[in-house]
Amino acid sequence: MSEFWLISAPGEKTCQQTWDTLNNVTSKQNNLSINYKFHIPDLKVGTLDQLVGLSDDLGKLDGFVEQVTRKVAQYLGEVLEDQRDKLQENLLANNCGLSEYVIRFQWDLAKYPVKQSLRNIADIISKQVGQIDADLKTKSAAYNNLKGNLQSLEKRQTGSLMTRNLADLVKKEHFILDSEYLTTLLVIVPSFNDWNQGYEKLTDMVVPRSSQLVFQDNENGLFTVTLFKKVVDEFKLHAREKKFNVRDFTYNEEELAAGKNQITKLATDKKKQFGPLVRWLKVNFSECFCAWIHVKALRVFVESVLRYGLPVNFQAMLLQPNKKQAKKLRDVLNQLYGHLDGGSVQGSSGPHDTMDIPGLGFGQSEYYPYVYYHITVDMVEVKSL
Repeated sequence: MSEFWLISAPGEKTCQQTWDTLNNVTSKQNNLSINYKFHIPDLKVGTLDQLVGLSDDLGKLDGFVEQVTRKVAQYLGEVLEDQRDKLQENLLANNCGLSEYVIRFQWDLAKYPVKQSLRNIADIISKQVGQIDADLKTKSAAYNNLKGNLQSLEKRQTGSLMTRNLADLVKKEHFILDSEYLTTLLVIVPSFNDWNQGYEKLTDMVVPRSSQLVFQDNENGLFTVTLFKKVVDEFKLHAREKKFNVRDFTYNEEELAAGKNQITKLATDKKKQFGPLVRWLKVNFSECFCAWIHVKALRVFVESVLRYGLPVNFQAMLLQPNKKQAKKLRDVLNQLYGHLDGGSVQGSSGPHDTMDIPGLGFGQSEYYPYVYYHITVDMVEVKSL
């Protein structure tokens, strides 16, 4: 239900007749698609030269706006983390589902006044979405930096004794503090027996029976040992030879408290930023998606005038193909509108040039005798653009 074909065909005697003809052969008789009228207001046409130039630029704008829309959706999924399964329900356009917005599309006269030229409307959309893209980069960088710092600190609170922060495992009473001659080391020990039998002999000046098991995990134990300061380097050397690893650690209550406070502060900051960031992403996803469908409407209008000539007389239609009947639907449309190819006022070269925009790769390389654009509203499975 996430795929639409946005097409237009010239008005027959009336645009309603064009609609009825299409609807009869695709929806009522053959169940090939569900169809909706796609409402485009009376826009300013401008000159033919302006339309040709604008056609190319609108193709690029289409790709850009879709790309930013998908980026915002993807980042919202990343921010939601373990609530990512709620992403789809948060991706709304004007407070309604994406398919519903496309089906019921109404031009936003307040944002994109129809008295403006087509070029001005395209520029308004370009600036609007460009600003959202720039803001997204700034906001995501700040939030990712905060999240990364928090994850780094949290990682050091767990994991192997060889790498984790030891501050949460030790207490003041484990250490000889404020001694001119003695110091207490923390040692990671794989074999408790070897340690208990041999630590006093690793060097001279080790305080007998001073070692104490502080903590153990599945692989190692964390032991204290007290010795004279002047033999610390020698002790480390001999300990390493026995596969005992002395961790660099200085007991300082103020620093340990500051470290714990830093994690608390980062976690609090992340919680504070989460809500406003999610709201910003939801609002600006809606802005981008709505802008994208307006670009599609602009493209249909411009291409229809180029193809079918003046005065403006075409019917834009939104088709939701029956997945199993897509090929048959395409065949029926080609039979219905095949006579348009080369028969318009502008000739057949314009559509080929304007439809095949190299390098953007958003699926507009095919040529059909009618104006055609593809819309996929599935923003969760992000396609490469």
